[in-house]
Amino acid sequence: MTFDGATVSMLITGIGESLFMVLTSSFFSYLFGIPLGIILVVTDKDGIYPIPWLQRILGLIINLFRSVPFVILLIMVIPVTKLIVGTILGPKAIIPPLVIAAAPYVARVVESSLKEVDSGVIEAAKSMGASTFQIIWKVLLPETKPSLLIGAALSVTTILSYSAMAGFVGGGGLGDIAIRYGYYRYQTEMMLVTVAIIVIIVQIIQETGMRMSRKSDKRIR
Repeated sequence: MTFDGATVSMLITGIGESLFMVLTSSFFSYLFGIPLGIILVVTDKDGIYPIPWLQRILGLIINLFRSVPFVILLIMVIPVTKLIVGTILGPKAIIPPLVIAAAPYVARVVESSLKEVDSGVIEAAKSMGASTFQIIWKVLLPETKPSLLIGAALSVTTILSYSAMAGFVGGGGLGDIAIRYGYYRYQTEMMLVTVAIIVIIVQIIQETGMRMSRKSDKRIR
């Protein structure tokens, strides 16, 4: 196999499609995942505004979506995907299933981070008359910012791994190249190159997340 101009162009297009899928779906996953995670913590029996039945139902729904393998989810939500984006092929068609798969994961990551806040800090805010919204906005989220940033790096890399499976349904991106050329055409070199690119992207995301987390950590000054 020779890496001519056409091959390089195809890889660059694949990188662009993968980044488009990952960044867009990450945005929407956090748009839904952060509120879900906050609700899980706030409505817990020991939370700021306990509603145990709501917390249990929401937790069950989140766990159900998290337990479905992504490849199966891709097929299950095809009607929803076509309704939202008008097609079941290409990078845009992978975003709805990516969001559906990743938002519950993000919710659990956010929940885990928020539960790290010392209960004494929350009680102090309550004693000063802070409302539920003020405690969430001015106590929980600022206190857990470093942890949330690390969780974001982990979530984005998870979404990237999901997007690599898009090739099985013609979704485009690096995963599609790896499957079409590396798997179906037995071009091992192409498989190794796409894997190497994905690993590099993962490392960049992880390092960026770690640096941002350290910079925002008030304990490291």
